[in-house]
Amino acid sequence: MRFFEYAFNLIYPNVCGMCGRLCQESLCKKCEIKLNKIAKIKIDRYEDKYFTKHLSAFKYEGMIKQKLIDYKFNEKSYLYKSIAKFLLNSKKVCAFLESYDIIIPVPIHKYRRRERGYNQSALIARKLARSVEGLTYNDSILYKEKNIAPQSNKTKEQRKKDVIGVYSLRNQEKIKGKKILLLDDIYTTGSTVNECCRMLREACVATVDVITIAKD
Repeated sequence: MRFFEYAFNLIYPNVCGMCGRLCQESLCKKCEIKLNKIAKIKIDRYEDKYFTKHLSAFKYEGMIKQKLIDYKFNEKSYLYKSIAKFLLNSKKVCAFLESYDIIIPVPIHKYRRRERGYNQSALIARKLARSVEGLTYNDSILYKEKNIAPQSNKTKEQRKKDVIGVYSLRNQEKIKGKKILLLDDIYTTGSTVNECCRMLREACVATVDVITIAKD
């Protein structure tokens, strides 16, 4: 994993992902101030889902929406550093992260992974785990078995139906009794993360909750 990051840095030197200027910390002070002004870090609680808490950092609109589209679809994978840096600079986010044992990214199908070159949620989750004491990263538990069509243009009911039977579990013994945090980039209807959390709860975890960069 260290070699991966070293190679990644050679290809993509550190720049502020928000403004594009060279920046050793991946997020310049000016853009950090701008992000703090538009951030809406909140923790929602649910009683009707397979997770009870969901932390989101932004509303899915404006600059954040465009940056996440670039990150996910326009080959700007280096943005994971800026996003992770912002999250780690927040005391509220760090306190939330510190209450879990394992962070797991929502998986993408192997064909999508090959096409895109990376899993956008995995890059951020791995970076967070490396920076938060007691939090470990694991992407060998949850797998996406079916390469379904993108969910962005579907209704809430279509999304609920489409995700059924899409994911599978492996190595369940590694998370039994653990406090699990699932990371995804965007929360729209919650169908994807809810189905993933349903699967994770089958592994007898102590708890499972969700963190996303933005909420629609």
